[in-house]
Amino acid sequence: MPFVLQVGISASQDRLENLIAERLQPGANKEEIDSRIWDLFGETWAIMFTDLAGFSRRAAEYGIIHFLQTIYESQRLLVPCIDDHDGILLKMDGDSMLVIFRRASKAIECAVQMMGVLKGYNASKPETEQILLGVGIGYGLMLRIGDTDVFGPQVNAASKLGEDTAKAGDILVTDAVAEEAKSIEGLRFEPIAAIPPGAKSAFRLLYEN
Repeated sequence: MPFVLQVGISASQDRLENLIAERLQPGANKEEIDSRIWDLFGETWAIMFTDLAGFSRRAAEYGIIHFLQTIYESQRLLVPCIDDHDGILLKMDGDSMLVIFRRASKAIECAVQMMGVLKGYNASKPETEQILLGVGIGYGLMLRIGDTDVFGPQVNAASKLGEDTAKAGDILVTDAVAEEAKSIEGLRFEPIAAIPPGAKSAFRLLYEN
């Protein structure tokens, strides 16, 4: 890793850890320290969590090589979609990806493109080789720590929608995303019953590809 990049990442992490340590001291002015943390690291982003539907079951059924193959193929197919829409891939955890975008519209467009790419890929594959994706998207103010992680209510909500609630083909969004994207012509949402912590309501994007 280039030295400058190491400095950039560790500097953010070090500053945050120092402020948290200061916050833990007896008599600390937590409100003032919290304000400093938000001033340093608070940014508004759209956040996307992706998850491969039925992945754990398939990995258990078909073995570790199938597990690795599916992850490799999903990266090969989906990372170019992220690049096309100016997303930043912050983290990969097994079959899940965490991606941020400056605009909610970019996140939505990326998710739709992902679904289209996988639809074309799956058309020529047997069921055991198909890649089935669920996506959750949030939008709002969060703490961004370098290019390593983000924290906030919308991050938690998007994670819950993408990793726990979404089924194959679902693009689920928080109310903040739906509100931010309401001016985009042609978008349609339907409310869903599962409202994750960190959101007031949640919706399924109705799309065609």
